[in-house]
Amino acid sequence: MFQSSLYSGDRVKDYELLIKQLSALVDGETDVIANLSNASALLNQFLDETNWVGFYLWKDDELVLGPFQGLPACIRIGYGKGVCGTAVKERKTQRIEDVNQFPGHIACDSASKSEIVVPIIKDGEIFGVLDIDSPILDRFDETDQVYLEKFVTELTKYL
Repeated sequence: MFQSSLYSGDRVKDYELLIKQLSALVDGETDVIANLSNASALLNQFLDETNWVGFYLWKDDELVLGPFQGLPACIRIGYGKGVCGTAVKERKTQRIEDVNQFPGHIACDSASKSEIVVPIIKDGEIFGVLDIDSPILDRFDETDQVYLEKFVTELTKYL
């Protein structure tokens, strides 16, 4: 089973280890909610300076709150609305340095200052999004984006 590991401080190596941990954690499990729950817990444990880590799932033409770590959150987000809905509409990662500068930002937690949202695409269709918020401005950089996209790609194999 999963064991906590000490990370090296080398962000690239640590992200690569994180993805291996994800694979070990969800390998052989077919329940989507269980896998998303463990994935959000794993990311929450790994990332620093974040206040919300979780998933929204695409259902009936809107995003619906899925497994997460953090304070209670918005339950439904429309297509093209906020950062999450924009990630779905554009089918690309949204890395927002200052959420207060993002037109139409949905403030579920007023403490959030920056955000990254990675769309989850399975078999060519939107499955949902990985959403991560931080109380720090400009918290997420290109390394985060590249490796969170790889994390989502790996996770998608188990959804």
